[in-house]
Amino acid sequence: MFSIGSLAKVKHILQKELFNGCGERVLSVVTVTKACKKKRACYLCIATTGPPVPVVTICLVKQIEQKENEYKKKRTWQLEEIKWVDGLSEQFDVHEFDMQVEKLYKWYALNLHERQNFLVVLYKQIQKFGHGMKAEFRNLPEVWLRENSPEKLSECSDNGSGGRSKIEAETEDEELPEFTALTEKEAIELTKLFSECAFRDAQLLIEKLSKELYNLDGANMQSVLASEKQVKVLMDHIDRAISEADRFEKRLDTYEEILGHAKETMEKIGGKNAMIKIANNNNIKLKEELSNIITQLDLPQSQQHILENPNLKTPEGRELAIEAAQYLQQALNSNINPALQRLVSVRDQMKRFEKWKQKFLGPVSRHLNNLFIHLSNEVGDIPLSTTEIVLSKNHLSIHQELKPYAELMHWIKAMDSKTYDGLTAVYTKSLSKIYERDIRNFFTLAKLQISEKLRSSREDLDVSTASASKRTTVSAAPYGTLGVNKEQWASGVDVSDRGHFDAVLEKVLTQLERIALNEQEFCIDFFETDIVSPPTKSNAFEELNKTSDLSQFLLVSPSATSLGGEAGSNITSFPQKKVDRQINEEIRKLMNTLFGCLEPELVSFIQSFERFDCFYSLYVLERLTQHVMSAQDTHSFLSMTFASVLVQVKRNFDRFMQQQLQSIRDAKVPKRSKCGILPYVENFEYFSQTSENFFRKSTRRTDMEKFIQLICAIFDGINIHAKEHPKTSAHVVRMENYHHMYSLLAQLKIPGLDEYKKEAKTRYNDALNAYVIQYFGRPLEKLNLFFEGVQQKIAQGVKETEISYQMAFSKQELRKVISQYPAREVKKGLENLYKKVEKHLCEEENLLQVVWHAMQEEFIEQYKFLEERIQKCYAGAMISLEFNIQDILNFFSDIARSH
Repeated sequence: MFSIGSLAKVKHILQKELFNGCGERVLSVVTVTKACKKKRACYLCIATTGPPVPVVTICLVKQIEQKENEYKKKRTWQLEEIKWVDGLSEQFDVHEFDMQVEKLYKWYALNLHERQNFLVVLYKQIQKFGHGMKAEFRNLPEVWLRENSPEKLSECSDNGSGGRSKIEAETEDEELPEFTALTEKEAIELTKLFSECAFRDAQLLIEKLSKELYNLDGANMQSVLASEKQVKVLMDHIDRAISEADRFEKRLDTYEEILGHAKETMEKIGGKNAMIKIANNNNIKLKEELSNIITQLDLPQSQQHILENPNLKTPEGRELAIEAAQYLQQALNSNINPALQRLVSVRDQMKRFEKWKQKFLGPVSRHLNNLFIHLSNEVGDIPLSTTEIVLSKNHLSIHQELKPYAELMHWIKAMDSKTYDGLTAVYTKSLSKIYERDIRNFFTLAKLQISEKLRSSREDLDVSTASASKRTTVSAAPYGTLGVNKEQWASGVDVSDRGHFDAVLEKVLTQLERIALNEQEFCIDFFETDIVSPPTKSNAFEELNKTSDLSQFLLVSPSATSLGGEAGSNITSFPQKKVDRQINEEIRKLMNTLFGCLEPELVSFIQSFERFDCFYSLYVLERLTQHVMSAQDTHSFLSMTFASVLVQVKRNFDRFMQQQLQSIRDAKVPKRSKCGILPYVENFEYFSQTSENFFRKSTRRTDMEKFIQLICAIFDGINIHAKEHPKTSAHVVRMENYHHMYSLLAQLKIPGLDEYKKEAKTRYNDALNAYVIQYFGRPLEKLNLFFEGVQQKIAQGVKETEISYQMAFSKQELRKVISQYPAREVKKGLENLYKKVEKHLCEEENLLQVVWHAMQEEFIEQYKFLEERIQKCYAGAMISLEFNIQDILNFFSDIARSH
């Protein structure tokens, strides 16, 4: 336990070492350790700064290790940071207490008096200097937290003669003035005083100092008494000054009352001026609005005359009519505030505008209606004499005649949608007849030009689609079918015919693009289909509420808004995507009416040749894809039309590829003695050469997948059909056909086929090895059987060097077996094998020498094995075969040359 003396010493040391430097004074110290942890003791200190605004903090102080009387602050908390303090029990003999700051701290006080003093001082400081929510104190004796309570007084009487407890004394001691240590200067003066004093007895020194202090006090009293008169004079001056101050204050009150009346008067005057200013502003704005209305609704007399009697036959008359129409449109769409639109004069003027609009609209619409019909009839009477695949340009003359009337058409669209729709219908009906005639003639010429180039059946291809049935017989398969022999194909076309068809198709698509884009550009410009027409404001005047007045638009305060600005805006906004969609739909609807026959004619043109030759679908698919992908406006009429046709062409192509797959599955094995190359493998060469350009350029993933499906189907077909031929070995069928497929795939420049090239080569090599193993076998069969027995003995534990001592495998027995295979007999056996292989293989693939070389390698491998066994088991016996490797090479070479 620490004594009170040791506590005072620690407190003095902490005050001197830590707190004097920062101007703080220690109020209380408690020596603590962390609960449940036996660590070195530390100190919780309550410190405060000096006046005028004391700041109380709680500090955690620890002693620096291995250094005596040296301390450092580890943490500091403000009073506001303490959430609550828990004494854990209301008993006096509890050492523990908890304190919740940023986290929970559990302390163990080494001295009960220090703990009590610390908690009491902390409570008083929080109550006196705490701000906001003050910390809650739990489980502490109530006597500690109350001033002059009966419990505290009784405790004090029990704790000493003076009626004061040690705790109370310590608490009051904490509130005494701060003890200040002597400065260096004061210490020097005190030392000097002691050195001048001759007394060595402290009592004598105190008596001397007391005597001197008494003398000084007397001198001070005499000085004060001597200055009494001066003090009295000073007090008189102060009284007079107070009287003057009272009079000055009364005068200020009078002035303040006068200023108050003046302020009220100025406020009333200011209010009147503000109302006058508001009235003036209202008059100015009303004048501006009326001037604006008169300016916007004024239509010159000359313009009125033109609107009533327009002259549209001459260029000058059209220009004047267009100018007058624009004046009228501007007046009808005047930006007038809805409240002002209820004025009688405004409504009367709007009615006049409506009458002039109707008078002008009638002649203009009749003139345009007659002009559309006249121009279409004029062009329709011109005969079509050209034999070239070129669409007529007569429609361009119609465009040139109608362009001067474009602004009038725009005006009609803005003013009267019903009349606009009627004129649009007349135009499309008149022009669609011309386009239908020209497009039908155009496709007729294209079909004739292609049919003239077709061989064998060119005289039967009379542009109709029924000619395909006349060119085929009952048993003939479509031209280019993979699973059928070429002799059974129906008549087809050669590569030059397909190239000609491709060139004509490109010309057809280019011409269609030109004429369709020209017409679309004209329609967009003439009918203004790229703009959604806003409703005219003349119709809106009748829908206004007639009961409202203009007062709501007059300024009633300085913050009120004017008549102009956004209040007059009556234009409805639409989402941009919706507007774009509406514009595209309007253009496509117009173009569909004009070119209604384009898509059916294009489909008929393509199908007429696809039925004749399925490979045409590849060319059509490639060309159409290029035109669709290169279109700048993917939502245009032509792009949508080509896309629709492209979908049908893709279906035809998918059907064509499906037919090829099915023909492979349905293919039959040739009945000739040698199977040779299967029909679909042989025909794949023609198919790949014809379609290579298409698949190499195709960007559609599904197209490449279908080509790969075709290759996989051929691989599977070879495996299946190899087992069905009655005379040719399955290994031979696989070997020859996989070799053929590998050669074809290696020649193609289509990306993505490397995997299938490797697959074809692997399957070919597997079939070759299987064939060699099956038919070459073991020419030295008895010798092989002999050494198989040797291997069994070795497996049973007989050493290789002792094999010759076995009766059945002696040297004499080995010589007998070897004598059965002289070089002449071996060569004769190889000649018979060559003839057998020659009968198996077809001549088209030229694989005889390849197979023969593979058999040679197999024979050499068997020879090396036998020689190795002889050398290991019969070493030194001078036993060997009657021929060597060079003899084997000569045998095979001589046999190959002789045939």
